[in-house]
Amino acid sequence: MADSVNANAKGKLVVAISSRALFDLDESHKIFKEKGVKAYAKHQQENETMVLKPGVGFTMVKKLLSLNSQKTPIDVILLSRNSADTGLRIFNSIEHYGLNIERAAFTRGEPTHSLLDAFEADLFLSSHYEDVQKAIKSGFAAASIIGTSSKNAHKTQLRIAFDGDAVLFSDEAEKVYQESGIKAFSENEEKFADVELKSGPFKSFLKSLHDIQSSFPEEDNPIRTALATARGAPSHKRVIHTMRSWGIRIDESFFLGGLDKGKFLKEFGADIFFDDQHSHCKSAAQYVSTGHVPNGITNE
Repeated sequence: MADSVNANAKGKLVVAISSRALFDLDESHKIFKEKGVKAYAKHQQENETMVLKPGVGFTMVKKLLSLNSQKTPIDVILLSRNSADTGLRIFNSIEHYGLNIERAAFTRGEPTHSLLDAFEADLFLSSHYEDVQKAIKSGFAAASIIGTSSKNAHKTQLRIAFDGDAVLFSDEAEKVYQESGIKAFSENEEKFADVELKSGPFKSFLKSLHDIQSSFPEEDNPIRTALATARGAPSHKRVIHTMRSWGIRIDESFFLGGLDKGKFLKEFGADIFFDDQHSHCKSAAQYVSTGHVPNGITNE
């Protein structure tokens, strides 16, 4: 445990991902839902040597693992509700794709979110909504994976995009909008333009990415980040001041004033996009891998 703590203190990034977020297990999951555990186990055992297709989170994980080094340590943990027996197909697929994933937990149907603290995870990606909800409530950056793999992702550079309110930032401003409307929101953000927004669940993950970025030359960086927010002028000022106060660089910013985010994320070439609102996730998921963050007033 001491070694793990020291590694995290030195900036180790730990990502926990479920088997259904890493691989396409839709066919297997359908058998589980329609025919039960025994039929599912039989199917997985009979197909142990059949390699699973990449899932929504696969590309992000593969690119992250390619950056793992002594200088920028990155660890990916598999958290699965499978048993170790039915999970053998998953590990065979991990081996096939050459993914350096050594650590895993198989819970045989039990929730996985409770293991995040023990693994010191910075990010949790899962297709199990309740696990994600509980992880968010416990203070972890977590998202429920939806949609399909990104169709226009950059070939080598890892590109991650974030929404602002309730994701990188708290939902304090979003509450004003939801409760009092756009006029009150705009007036509030103008009034507090120079006041730093409170942290949201994904601030620490963005900070970890920023730290990794900082160890590479700016002109040839393997990571590129973006902010894609429904905010427009003049509410963008508070966001800029907040990022400055955090000392975190974000490479591209899209202040869309309510426009659909999907096409912009496609052009950015995001490997994954995180947003708290279902409508924005639906727009994004047409083009890029998307993680719904069940946080804030819009998810109450």
